[in-house]
Amino acid sequence: MRILCTNDDGIHAPGLKVVEEIARALSDDVWVVAPELDQSGVSHSLSLNDPLRLREVGPRHFAVRGTPTDCVIMGARHILGTKPPDLVLSGVNKGRNVAEDVVYSGTIAGALEGTILGLPSFALSQEFSVETRERPLWDTALKFGPDILRKVIAAGIPKDTVINVNFPACTPEEVLGIRVTRQGKRNLGFLRIDERRDGRNNPYFWIGFERAAMMDTPAEGTDLAALRERYVSVTPLRLDRTNEAFSEALSATLK
Repeated sequence: MRILCTNDDGIHAPGLKVVEEIARALSDDVWVVAPELDQSGVSHSLSLNDPLRLREVGPRHFAVRGTPTDCVIMGARHILGTKPPDLVLSGVNKGRNVAEDVVYSGTIAGALEGTILGLPSFALSQEFSVETRERPLWDTALKFGPDILRKVIAAGIPKDTVINVNFPACTPEEVLGIRVTRQGKRNLGFLRIDERRDGRNNPYFWIGFERAAMMDTPAEGTDLAALRERYVSVTPLRLDRTNEAFSEALSATLK
């Protein structure tokens, strides 16, 4: 099995080494194509107005001055030549990708691009806590990642589905199990604007997150609830975002 690994944290991110180790538990034909720079939050953006610069940083390791989407396309359509990958792994992200994160995440986007190209694809993320922010517990992803991949691949992944895997912010021994979940939802106040002043007293702004919103009790069965209860969350995300129920109602309205 030929595996293509990417991420959104950049070619030098510790989590990229973790996803490569997970990949090598499945195959020895592993290729890494990752962004030259941190691309967190770029979502599924594609570089159309700027050239892609490619740099080989080691055997089967390439950096692309572009987005995770660019990296997957470059890897599958150019770098790997006539033998495309059989599997795409994106991550392991430093920080969880749950609830609304899936809309913004470059990690999710890398896996989605693999799905668009017709390849089984996984997004992998390691949650951290206040205590583990600087030293995420990568061993949790390393322990549970390979077996989850094997089982899901063996079961078969629908063509329009990407598998979003989030590992809780605890040691492997503290993990209570694995749950198949649905995408959760935070309350509407989780985003905020932080205004500051530079040395010339000109305003500038950071987009931030309200911790109080993150502490709300999540709905049962969601990715948020699973991580809160120290379970690995596995969420199948569909590429087709059509709201079928509303489409039927809308059709009746617009007759």
